[in-house]
Amino acid sequence: MAIHGYPGNIISASSPLYTPGFASGIWTLGNWPAGVTVVQTFTASGTWTAPAGVTAVDYLVVAGGGGGASGGGGAGGFRTGSAFPVTPGGTYAITVGAGGTAGTGGFGSPTQAGNGGNSILSTIASTGGGRGARIGNISTTEAGSGGSGGGGGAFSTGITTAGLGNTPATTPSQGNNGGTNGTTTVPYAAGGGGGASALGANGNGTLGGNGGNGSASTLSGVSVNYAGGGGGAIYAPSPAGTGGVGGLGGGGNAGAGTNSAGSNGLVNTGGGGGGGGGSDSTAGGVGGTGGSGIVIIRYIAPNQSLFIFNSTQRWVAPVGVRSIDYLVVAGGGGGAGDANGGGAGGAGGFRTGTALSITAGTEYTITVGAGGAGGVSGSNGVNSTFSTISSTGGGRANNNASGTPGGSGGGASSTNAPSNYVGGSGNAGGYSPSEGTKGGNSVNSASPFPAGGGGGATETGSDGSGSQGGKGGNGTASTISGLSTFYAGGGGAGATLQGAARGVGGSGGGGDGGISGSTGAPGVANTGGGGGGGSNSSPVVGGTGGSGIVIIRCNQ
Repeated sequence: MAIHGYPGNIISASSPLYTPGFASGIWTLGNWPAGVTVVQTFTASGTWTAPAGVTAVDYLVVAGGGGGASGGGGAGGFRTGSAFPVTPGGTYAITVGAGGTAGTGGFGSPTQAGNGGNSILSTIASTGGGRGARIGNISTTEAGSGGSGGGGGAFSTGITTAGLGNTPATTPSQGNNGGTNGTTTVPYAAGGGGGASALGANGNGTLGGNGGNGSASTLSGVSVNYAGGGGGAIYAPSPAGTGGVGGLGGGGNAGAGTNSAGSNGLVNTGGGGGGGGGSDSTAGGVGGTGGSGIVIIRYIAPNQSLFIFNSTQRWVAPVGVRSIDYLVVAGGGGGAGDANGGGAGGAGGFRTGTALSITAGTEYTITVGAGGAGGVSGSNGVNSTFSTISSTGGGRANNNASGTPGGSGGGASSTNAPSNYVGGSGNAGGYSPSEGTKGGNSVNSASPFPAGGGGGATETGSDGSGSQGGKGGNGTASTISGLSTFYAGGGGAGATLQGAARGVGGSGGGGDGGISGSTGAPGVANTGGGGGGGSNSSPVVGGTGGSGIVIIRCNQ
């Protein structure tokens, strides 16, 4: 995300300085036009650049929860604070921890659960939740330590050890210990995982230990609980027992009895997974996976009216805004590889306009399309959308075949077949003005069999011709950000075994075709550029298409 003051200033939900295609975010804006409070929620890893004028942030950093086995998984570490100093223009890595993998709760070759992944904002690190343990017959000390500790497994002849919380130690504490199995009587109860604000409960007779409760945060603007521990399971079906309940904050509930499954920790809460029930002869019930973590930052920025989104977001229209000007570019198509030369991916659809009516205070979903994967045959790019405006993903190139339609069409691959292949058509959405153009054709009837370039926003992809692979069609320049920037260029065709030169990508992020025996270049991220075609020597593959972008400028 980048902010440069207005005029010429940008609020970007994830700018070119933000790693593309990974993180979802939630923007909440207030105090328009005197200033704006920005709340950004990261649900996947990336980077963040402190905007001009921003010197401190409030934060919440929750790690991924541990997976459940017999014992419940511990919650991910929970850390929150205010006025964390940042340097305007400085770039900060943000890591969002994954939830731990699930284990199983039986006796017959059970699977071990995994610890959750750490979440990090600059120097603020929360530790992943500890895994829940398998039954004590397998190990009495397996429960993982972490942000909060995992629960001990069920056991008939002894007490199993619980995982430790707040490991490594932070002040205030990031979590709590898990619970033990508590007793050795049938139906053999396991311990619950620790939570951010409470210990995991011990198993007790016919009751699996409950997961420890998490903690509430209002940083997003509403009160939300995070980092609850997973419940501990019941091993045996008789006498009937009750699996532990997951703690508030996304902890998963446990199974009770033979082969019963535990629930997953909730995504983006850091909740621990619930434990799985037992079995004497099989691996037993599958525990729950831990919930992934989350990072939220809040800060006050100067007046802004321009927003750049490089990843899918939810955005609240500021007070006083009646309409927007917009640019919506979809993800570019992926290029193909070919034993001769691969066709190139078409650019993502390019749509721009002014004075689109919106309603102040309404939350809008902004979808930023991913680029299509490159391959032996590529994949289509993904559509980008704001409100009622949608741009179509770029068409893919296909191995030994014609290109696919899209926002702009994919280029045709080459072969020594009797007839030529054709590029895919553009403007697949049927919009006016057109969102893109056709991909280039290949020449299959005469050596050196050049392939076609991908279509661009304003120029058709070039046909293969003579000894030259098709160039990607050029994209279109936009000045909505305050700078003239090209978007939606087509990819260039790959070189051929028989000597046709590669094509270059079109202006606007199109990837160049591969030289002899090499992969096509990817389209540039957040331009919607098509991926370049790969060059001969199968299984060389085409380049991945560039991800799309959405830019809006608010009008009062």
